[in-house]
Amino acid sequence: MMPTNGLQVLIVDDDDADSMIIEQALETAPVPPVTSRVSDGQQALDYLRRRPPYREAVRPDLILLDLNMPRISGHEVLAQLKADPDLCTIPVVVLSTSDDATDILTSYTRHANAYVSKPFDLESFEQVVHLINRFYADVARRPSRRE
Repeated sequence: MMPTNGLQVLIVDDDDADSMIIEQALETAPVPPVTSRVSDGQQALDYLRRRPPYREAVRPDLILLDLNMPRISGHEVLAQLKADPDLCTIPVVVLSTSDDATDILTSYTRHANAYVSKPFDLESFEQVVHLINRFYADVARRPSRRE
């Protein structure tokens, strides 16, 4: 299947190294997505609700969400997103180092679209990011982008 258009991807992760791996992996896609990054849950909510300093933020087509972050956890971000009628249709992939059954169950209970554990080796991590991007860019149907 040929890619049709790049995604707008919001990376919500406080780990600079993981974020860099994600961004670099996405840059190698046949149609690289446009990425934005915030480093904690409060910034994520401000970005998505276009509160200062994110008034010009573009609504993402996909959110890659870490769980363990400062200020507001990924679980709480997920709960608020999926309870918000303006944001609930944005697919959220939890991308976390946690393999904890409670984290997985809580994420799906709060309506994550997928839960993916971050692999510890670089090549596997990049491959996982490629698969997520390919699925959401080339396979999954998304609602029309609303600005």
